[in-house]
Amino acid sequence: MAHNPPMTDTARTSIRRRILAGETLFGAWTDMASPAATEITGSAGYDWLIADLEHGAGTEAELIPVLMAAELTGAAAFVRPQSGERLRIGRALDLGAAGIMVPRLDTAAQVEEAVSFLRYPPDGVRGVALRTRGARLGTVGHAEVRTLNRDIVGIIQIESPGAVREADAIAAINGVDVLFVGPADLSHSLGVPGQFSDATYLAALDAVVAACRAHGKAAGILLYDHAAFGPHLARGFTFLGVGSEGSFIAEGARAALASARAGLPG
Repeated sequence: MAHNPPMTDTARTSIRRRILAGETLFGAWTDMASPAATEITGSAGYDWLIADLEHGAGTEAELIPVLMAAELTGAAAFVRPQSGERLRIGRALDLGAAGIMVPRLDTAAQVEEAVSFLRYPPDGVRGVALRTRGARLGTVGHAEVRTLNRDIVGIIQIESPGAVREADAIAAINGVDVLFVGPADLSHSLGVPGQFSDATYLAALDAVVAACRAHGKAAGILLYDHAAFGPHLARGFTFLGVGSEGSFIAEGARAALASARAGLPG
Protein backbone atom coordinates (compact mmCIF):
# COMPACT_ATOMS: atom_id res chain seq x y z
CA MET A 1 0.00 0.00 0.00
CA ALA A 2 1.52 3.34 -1.08
CA HIS A 3 1.74 6.16 1.45
CA ASN A 4 2.07 9.85 0.78
CA PRO A 5 4.26 11.85 3.16
CA PRO A 6 2.48 13.67 5.98
CA MET A 7 0.98 16.99 4.96
CA THR A 8 3.20 19.95 5.83
CA ASP A 9 2.75 23.71 5.42
CA THR A 10 4.58 23.32 2.10
CA ALA A 11 2.04 20.70 1.03
CA ARG A 12 -0.79 23.04 2.01
CA THR A 13 0.72 25.73 -0.17
CA SER A 14 1.35 23.39 -3.07
CA ILE A 15 -2.17 21.92 -3.33
CA ARG A 16 -3.69 25.24 -4.37
CA ARG A 17 -0.82 25.89 -6.75
CA ARG A 18 -1.26 22.44 -8.30
CA ILE A 19 -4.98 22.99 -8.73
CA LEU A 20 -4.55 26.34 -10.47
CA ALA A 21 -1.69 24.97 -12.61
CA GLY A 22 -4.17 22.55 -14.16
CA GLU A 23 -2.64 19.40 -12.71
CA THR A 24 -4.99 16.42 -12.74
CA LEU A 25 -5.76 15.58 -9.12
CA PHE A 26 -7.79 12.70 -7.74
CA GLY A 27 -9.63 12.63 -4.45
CA ALA A 28 -12.37 10.94 -2.49
CA TRP A 29 -15.14 11.67 -0.04
CA THR A 30 -14.50 10.73 3.56
CA ASP A 31 -18.08 10.24 4.68
CA MET A 32 -17.94 7.65 7.48
CA ALA A 33 -16.77 9.92 10.33
CA SER A 34 -13.98 7.39 10.88
CA PRO A 35 -10.33 8.45 11.19
CA ALA A 36 -9.30 4.84 10.51
CA ALA A 37 -11.29 4.74 7.26
CA THR A 38 -9.90 8.14 6.27
CA GLU A 39 -6.32 7.01 6.87
CA ILE A 40 -6.86 3.84 4.86
CA THR A 41 -8.40 5.83 2.00
CA GLY A 42 -5.71 8.51 2.01
CA SER A 43 -2.96 5.91 2.14
CA ALA A 44 -4.10 4.66 -1.26
CA GLY A 45 -2.43 7.78 -2.65
CA TYR A 46 -5.23 10.28 -3.20
CA ASP A 47 -4.25 13.92 -3.68
CA TRP A 48 -7.15 15.23 -1.63
CA LEU A 49 -9.93 14.06 0.65
CA ILE A 50 -13.15 15.86 1.56
CA ALA A 51 -14.80 15.38 4.94
CA ASP A 52 -18.48 15.54 4.06
CA LEU A 53 -20.63 17.25 6.68
CA GLU A 54 -23.52 17.80 4.25
CA HIS A 55 -24.43 14.19 3.51
CA GLY A 56 -21.84 12.17 5.44
CA ALA A 57 -22.17 10.50 8.84
CA GLY A 58 -20.02 13.01 10.71
CA THR A 59 -20.49 16.37 12.37
CA GLU A 60 -18.04 19.05 13.44
CA ALA A 61 -17.50 17.07 16.65
CA GLU A 62 -15.72 14.31 14.69
CA LEU A 63 -13.90 16.61 12.30
CA ILE A 64 -10.47 17.11 13.90
CA PRO A 65 -9.53 13.39 14.05
CA VAL A 66 -10.70 12.92 10.45
CA LEU A 67 -8.66 15.91 9.25
CA MET A 68 -5.61 14.69 11.16
CA ALA A 69 -5.95 11.23 9.62
CA ALA A 70 -6.11 12.73 6.12
CA GLU A 71 -3.11 14.97 6.79
CA LEU A 72 -1.11 11.98 8.05
CA THR A 73 -1.31 10.42 4.59
CA GLY A 74 -0.22 13.58 2.78
CA ALA A 75 -3.62 14.17 1.19
CA ALA A 76 -5.01 17.69 1.32
CA ALA A 77 -7.80 17.73 3.90
CA PHE A 78 -10.86 19.64 2.71
CA VAL A 79 -14.31 20.00 4.26
CA ARG A 80 -17.76 20.30 2.77
CA PRO A 81 -19.81 22.05 5.48
CA GLN A 82 -23.54 21.62 5.78
CA SER A 83 -24.07 24.99 4.09
CA GLY A 84 -22.23 28.16 3.16
CA GLU A 85 -22.85 30.32 6.22
CA ARG A 86 -19.96 32.26 7.71
CA LEU A 87 -19.87 30.29 10.96
CA ARG A 88 -20.02 26.89 9.18
CA ILE A 89 -17.12 27.81 6.91
CA GLY A 90 -15.12 29.55 9.62
CA ARG A 91 -15.53 26.66 12.05
CA ALA A 92 -14.25 24.13 9.51
CA LEU A 93 -11.26 26.33 8.72
CA ASP A 94 -10.47 26.87 12.39
CA LEU A 95 -10.51 23.10 12.91
CA GLY A 96 -7.84 22.75 10.23
CA ALA A 97 -9.42 22.39 6.79
CA ALA A 98 -7.03 23.22 3.95
CA GLY A 99 -9.98 24.27 1.83
CA ILE A 100 -13.75 24.41 1.72
CA MET A 101 -16.27 22.97 -0.73
CA VAL A 102 -19.40 25.10 -0.56
CA PRO A 103 -22.65 23.40 -1.62
CA ARG A 104 -25.94 24.77 -2.92
CA LEU A 105 -25.00 28.19 -4.25
CA ASP A 106 -26.83 29.47 -7.33
CA THR A 107 -25.49 32.95 -8.09
CA ALA A 108 -22.18 34.75 -8.38
CA ALA A 109 -23.30 37.13 -5.62
CA GLN A 110 -23.83 34.21 -3.24
CA VAL A 111 -20.44 32.80 -4.17
CA GLU A 112 -18.70 36.13 -3.66
CA GLU A 113 -20.11 36.34 -0.14
CA ALA A 114 -19.15 32.74 0.68
CA VAL A 115 -15.60 33.22 -0.61
CA SER A 116 -15.20 36.23 1.69
CA PHE A 117 -15.65 33.85 4.63
CA LEU A 118 -12.53 31.90 3.61
CA ARG A 119 -9.95 34.59 4.34
CA TYR A 120 -8.82 36.83 7.13
CA PRO A 121 -9.11 40.62 6.73
CA PRO A 122 -8.45 42.59 4.68
CA ASP A 123 -8.94 39.92 2.01
CA GLY A 124 -12.12 38.59 3.61
CA VAL A 125 -14.17 38.55 6.79
CA ARG A 126 -13.01 35.30 8.41
CA GLY A 127 -12.95 35.65 12.18
CA VAL A 128 -9.46 35.87 13.66
CA ALA A 129 -8.55 33.35 16.37
CA LEU A 130 -4.85 32.62 16.45
CA ARG A 131 -4.79 29.49 18.64
CA THR A 132 -6.81 27.31 16.28
CA ARG A 133 -5.47 24.48 14.12
CA GLY A 134 -6.31 26.54 11.05
CA ALA A 135 -4.15 29.41 12.30
CA ARG A 136 -1.27 27.04 13.13
CA LEU A 137 -2.03 26.91 16.87
CA GLY A 138 -0.76 30.36 17.70
CA THR A 139 2.55 30.07 15.90
CA VAL A 140 1.48 32.77 13.41
CA GLY A 141 1.06 36.26 14.85
CA HIS A 142 -1.37 39.03 14.01
CA ALA A 143 1.03 40.67 11.58
CA GLU A 144 1.48 37.46 9.56
CA VAL A 145 -1.89 35.72 9.81
CA ARG A 146 -3.02 37.22 6.50
CA THR A 147 -0.31 35.16 4.77
CA LEU A 148 -2.38 32.03 5.47
CA ASN A 149 -5.03 33.32 3.06
CA ARG A 150 -3.00 32.37 0.02
CA ASP A 151 -3.14 28.66 0.84
CA ILE A 152 -6.92 28.24 1.32
CA VAL A 153 -8.65 26.38 -1.51
CA GLY A 154 -12.10 27.57 -2.53
CA ILE A 155 -14.30 24.93 -4.18
CA ILE A 156 -17.78 25.94 -5.33
CA GLN A 157 -20.33 23.33 -6.24
CA ILE A 158 -22.33 23.72 -9.44
CA GLU A 159 -25.61 21.95 -8.81
CA SER A 160 -28.38 23.99 -10.45
CA PRO A 161 -29.34 25.62 -13.77
CA GLY A 162 -28.74 29.01 -12.17
CA ALA A 163 -25.20 28.09 -11.18
CA VAL A 164 -24.53 26.81 -14.70
CA ARG A 165 -25.82 30.07 -16.18
CA GLU A 166 -23.52 32.04 -13.89
CA ALA A 167 -20.56 29.68 -14.21
CA ASP A 168 -18.46 32.25 -16.06
CA ALA A 169 -19.11 34.95 -13.45
CA ILE A 170 -18.43 32.45 -10.63
CA ALA A 171 -15.15 31.34 -12.20
CA ALA A 172 -14.06 34.97 -12.49
CA ILE A 173 -14.23 35.51 -8.71
CA ASN A 174 -10.86 35.73 -6.98
CA GLY A 175 -10.63 32.95 -4.42
CA VAL A 176 -12.75 30.49 -6.38
CA ASP A 177 -10.30 27.79 -7.42
CA VAL A 178 -12.57 24.91 -8.47
CA LEU A 179 -16.05 24.75 -9.96
CA PHE A 180 -17.22 21.34 -8.86
CA VAL A 181 -20.18 19.63 -10.49
CA GLY A 182 -22.46 17.58 -8.26
CA PRO A 183 -23.85 15.17 -10.89
CA ALA A 184 -26.84 13.94 -8.89
CA ASP A 185 -28.10 17.38 -7.85
CA LEU A 186 -27.34 18.95 -11.22
CA SER A 187 -29.05 16.25 -13.25
CA HIS A 188 -32.13 16.34 -11.00
CA SER A 189 -32.35 20.12 -11.12
CA LEU A 190 -32.06 20.03 -14.92
CA GLY A 191 -35.01 17.62 -15.08
CA VAL A 192 -32.92 14.66 -16.25
CA PRO A 193 -32.32 12.79 -12.99
CA GLY A 194 -29.40 10.40 -13.26
CA GLN A 195 -29.31 10.70 -17.06
CA PHE A 196 -25.63 11.50 -17.34
CA SER A 197 -25.51 11.08 -21.11
CA ASP A 198 -28.41 13.48 -21.72
CA ALA A 199 -27.56 16.37 -24.03
CA THR A 200 -28.82 18.99 -21.58
CA TYR A 201 -26.63 17.63 -18.82
CA LEU A 202 -23.56 17.34 -21.08
CA ALA A 203 -24.06 20.91 -22.30
CA ALA A 204 -24.01 22.04 -18.67
CA LEU A 205 -20.72 20.20 -18.12
CA ASP A 206 -19.23 21.89 -21.16
CA ALA A 207 -20.35 25.31 -19.90
CA VAL A 208 -18.59 24.69 -16.58
CA VAL A 209 -15.38 23.54 -18.26
CA ALA A 210 -15.42 26.53 -20.63
CA ALA A 211 -15.84 28.96 -17.71
CA CYS A 212 -12.93 27.36 -15.88
CA ARG A 213 -10.68 27.49 -18.92
CA ALA A 214 -11.54 31.14 -19.52
CA HIS A 215 -10.48 32.15 -16.00
CA GLY A 216 -7.69 29.70 -15.18
CA LYS A 217 -9.71 27.66 -12.70
CA ALA A 218 -10.17 23.90 -12.34
CA ALA A 219 -13.28 21.96 -13.30
CA GLY A 220 -14.18 19.24 -10.83
CA ILE A 221 -16.69 16.42 -10.63
CA LEU A 222 -17.55 13.37 -8.51
CA LEU A 223 -17.83 10.11 -10.44
CA TYR A 224 -18.87 6.70 -9.15
CA ASP A 225 -18.78 5.03 -12.58
CA HIS A 226 -15.11 4.31 -13.18
CA ALA A 227 -15.69 3.88 -16.91
CA ALA A 228 -16.64 7.56 -17.00
CA PHE A 229 -13.23 8.87 -16.00
CA GLY A 230 -11.70 8.81 -19.49
CA PRO A 231 -14.50 10.80 -21.13
CA HIS A 232 -14.56 13.38 -18.33
CA LEU A 233 -10.79 13.82 -18.41
CA ALA A 234 -11.04 14.31 -22.16
CA ARG A 235 -13.83 16.84 -21.60
CA GLY A 236 -11.48 18.96 -19.47
CA PHE A 237 -12.10 17.97 -15.85
CA THR A 238 -8.93 18.02 -13.76
CA PHE A 239 -10.17 17.76 -10.15
CA LEU A 240 -11.92 14.41 -9.93
CA GLY A 241 -13.58 12.60 -7.07
CA VAL A 242 -13.21 8.83 -7.44
CA GLY A 243 -15.94 7.93 -4.95
CA SER A 244 -16.46 7.81 -1.21
CA GLU A 245 -15.50 5.61 1.70
CA GLY A 246 -19.08 4.39 1.76
CA SER A 247 -19.00 3.46 -1.91
CA PHE A 248 -15.64 1.71 -1.51
CA ILE A 249 -17.00 -0.39 1.36
CA ALA A 250 -20.18 -1.23 -0.55
CA GLU A 251 -18.30 -2.20 -3.71
CA GLY A 252 -15.78 -4.29 -1.81
CA ALA A 253 -18.44 -6.03 0.25
CA ARG A 254 -20.50 -6.93 -2.82
CA ALA A 255 -17.47 -8.12 -4.77
CA ALA A 256 -16.23 -10.29 -1.90
CA LEU A 257 -19.62 -11.92 -1.41
CA ALA A 258 -20.11 -12.46 -5.14
CA SER A 259 -16.68 -14.10 -5.34
CA ALA A 260 -17.49 -16.35 -2.39
CA ARG A 261 -20.86 -17.36 -3.82
CA ALA A 262 -19.23 -18.10 -7.17
CA GLY A 263 -17.29 -20.86 -5.44
CA LEU A 264 -20.42 -22.72 -4.31
CA PRO A 265 -20.84 -26.13 -5.87
CA GLY A 266 -23.22 -26.06 -8.83
